[in-house]
Amino acid sequence: MPSLFATSDLHVTHEGNGPIVDEVVPDDPGDWLLVAGDVAESAKVIRGTLARLRERFAKVVWVPGNHELWTTPNDECQLRGQARYEFLVEQCREIDVLTPEDEFPVWDFGPEPLTIAPLFVFYDYSWRTPATEGKTREEALAHAREIGVVCTDEYYLHPDPYESRAAWCEQRLKVSRDRLDAIPADRRTILMSHWPLHRHPTNPLYYPDFALWCGTTQTEDWHLRYRAELAVYGHLHIPRTTSADGVRFEEVSLGYPREWRKRARGAVPVRKLLTA
Repeated sequence: MPSLFATSDLHVTHEGNGPIVDEVVPDDPGDWLLVAGDVAESAKVIRGTLARLRERFAKVVWVPGNHELWTTPNDECQLRGQARYEFLVEQCREIDVLTPEDEFPVWDFGPEPLTIAPLFVFYDYSWRTPATEGKTREEALAHAREIGVVCTDEYYLHPDPYESRAAWCEQRLKVSRDRLDAIPADRRTILMSHWPLHRHPTNPLYYPDFALWCGTTQTEDWHLRYRAELAVYGHLHIPRTTSADGVRFEEVSLGYPREWRKRARGAVPVRKLLTA
């Protein structure tokens, strides 16, 4: 019977990570794979990697991470912001990989059907530390810069045509809420995103102010509101299982070689979430 697997933050262009993609394999030809963002920065590499994974798994579902949305000088694709995201969605459709813009698939191999909701919800700088609580977004960002914490998104992740990344986040929240609200009220879900939907996974961050680039307070209750069986995410490079309000949260990231080489278990390129 099929199993549901998940991975994220493969960062395949980082030396040492490329060969690990060969270890992302199913147990059974009917297995599904969730890819929670940050495959790579290059549009060509993103498509190529997802195509390889689609050849192995019966179904592959992808959501973008911040690295996929970067527009870097060396990428052949110089589209920015929303245009880049739409291009990646079309690339996925050509290789039969589902995205947040497609009909939500249903995992119906277990005790009850679960709607898998791939979400692109982004961040809006609303996750603050005590030092910046109650201050403006600009003041919070200035404080982070003063202590040497600046996400590379500030240089490569363009929000075009929106005026800011926070404004793009607001638009994505509306799109996501509308789609989630349309799921039948008696159907439980698997919420899948690159950025965590709840604040608690950021607690172990070495630099707490980095939480500014990790999510939004507007999704804090989504695991309850949308009846989540589990929530899957990446981004933090802190792979682990936690819970909030009795709901299981799974960070499924591989991370950079300098990170996974320090762990006793080494690289964990894929996690099994559910077995039929």
